[in-house]
Amino acid sequence: MTFQTGERKSRSRALLVSAVVLGMLALAGTPRASAEDYDRCQRRIAKADHKLHEAAEHHGWNSRQADNARRQLHEAREHCWNERHRWWDEDGHRWHSDRDWDDRDHDRH
Repeated sequence: MTFQTGERKSRSRALLVSAVVLGMLALAGTPRASAEDYDRCQRRIAKADHKLHEAAEHHGWNSRQADNARRQLHEAREHCWNERHRWWDEDGHRWHSDRDWDDRDHDRH
């Protein structure tokens, strides 16, 4: 089976256009997923931070409940760090790109 030159060019163009469109569609979803991951990390850390403050307020900074909340805050920070190499500082309202958190940072409040 032989194709005429015009038909061959037309099929090649259609294939190229299809590949470009598929590539653009694949890349279009990536930034949104990344932003959602950052939002999820931020919310997770903020929630753990809030629970620590609540535990300390109700049971004291040296209570078993506060220790558990500290551990959960540490795990939330570690999770974000391992996924995104960033962690959210709820008190400073900013992202950190260094793994420089202090697990006892809330003990000074």
